[in-house]
Amino acid sequence: MNTGKVDVLLGLQWGDEGKGKVVDVLTPRYDVVARFQGGPNAGHTLEFEGQKYVLRSIPSGIFQGGKVNIIGNGVVLAPDLFMGEAKDLEKSGHPLKERLHISKKAHLIMPTHRILDRAYEAAKGKDKVGTTGKGIGPTYTDKVSRNGLRVGDILSDFENKYAADKERHMKMLAALGWTDFEGFEETEKLWMEGIDYMKEFKFVDSEIEVNHLLRENKHILCEGAQGTMLDVDFGSYPFVTSSNTICAGACTGLGIGPNKVGNVYGIMKAYCTRVGSGPFPTELFDETGKTIRDLGHEYGAVTGRERRCGWIDLVQLRYSVMVNGVTELIMMKSDVLDSFDTIKACVAYELPDGSETKDFPYEIDNVKPIYKEFPGWRKDMTKCKSQDEFPQAFRDYVAFLEDYLETRIGIISVGPDREQTIVL
Repeated sequence: MNTGKVDVLLGLQWGDEGKGKVVDVLTPRYDVVARFQGGPNAGHTLEFEGQKYVLRSIPSGIFQGGKVNIIGNGVVLAPDLFMGEAKDLEKSGHPLKERLHISKKAHLIMPTHRILDRAYEAAKGKDKVGTTGKGIGPTYTDKVSRNGLRVGDILSDFENKYAADKERHMKMLAALGWTDFEGFEETEKLWMEGIDYMKEFKFVDSEIEVNHLLRENKHILCEGAQGTMLDVDFGSYPFVTSSNTICAGACTGLGIGPNKVGNVYGIMKAYCTRVGSGPFPTELFDETGKTIRDLGHEYGAVTGRERRCGWIDLVQLRYSVMVNGVTELIMMKSDVLDSFDTIKACVAYELPDGSETKDFPYEIDNVKPIYKEFPGWRKDMTKCKSQDEFPQAFRDYVAFLEDYLETRIGIISVGPDREQTIVL
């Protein structure tokens, strides 16, 4: 941990790597946890003390007493969903209003953004992206086209600003021929209640707050949502989210200079998953893929959707390590592979012309994975308390991953509970 610098924690695959649990494990070291991008389409599931919590917009440091939690300007926020999430947490005894600060520059997801999301997806037909329908894309589109509604707008002339944006969206929907507005009035009413509820929280210029905290030598952890392969610039475009999920997104999503970034923790699973449409070179369509899904409980925390499962893709991971400047790796769900006789890892791609590459190409929907096989460890690792208890076959697998990715693995998770986290 570097004094006067922020550490960044992010996912290296297609999201769902288990960031929430790791943030919760790491937060005791930090004074501040700040979320820098994304919206309520991604859920962080945390389990401890017999309770399960799903966080969508609120930083995972909220469970640690006395921490400052910041929702940064790079986040898009749905007031109604935020209100539901926050009230659930308050019921469980966490004093949110004391701990949570919201950037005035964060953009608001309007009810009409969700309808636009559905309309755009329907218009794409079989080429649809597979969004969660939460209005994330249309909100970022409004942001980039300089039409967005921001948290700070709640403080002045909000009704007129909202009405103007809503009217513009309705014209867009009419042009798309969209007629399904079922439940809109109820949603809008709840949304407005969410706006009133948000006024009870502290709105801040988060870029100024974060930099003040750095000058006071506070330790700050920046938390991303989704994963590197969903980054709008570097992911498997167009099957991506609408924000920068990579480390650079922490700079733009919180107002931090690049020279203020310290450690970059990259989270990966011991295998690979993906939700929604888009290319996935190591995807398994057989019984092995189904077994991984069942053992890993690979269903969306927010949507409940089945995740597509496959072997670990080291070509993709090495690319993610590079674009993020990862300084330490964290491997999740190692225990899911406990019962396999053979473990596979993709170490290169065969391109359509028959050549091989270890560099991540522009298009990956027509590559074939080239695998290296490892003997399985065939031991229940969920009971392991230290790395000394790891079976030799697993240690060999970890050593190979570190060598291939040229990056140290610092933490290994062997189960969902925060106690099942082994620091190497």
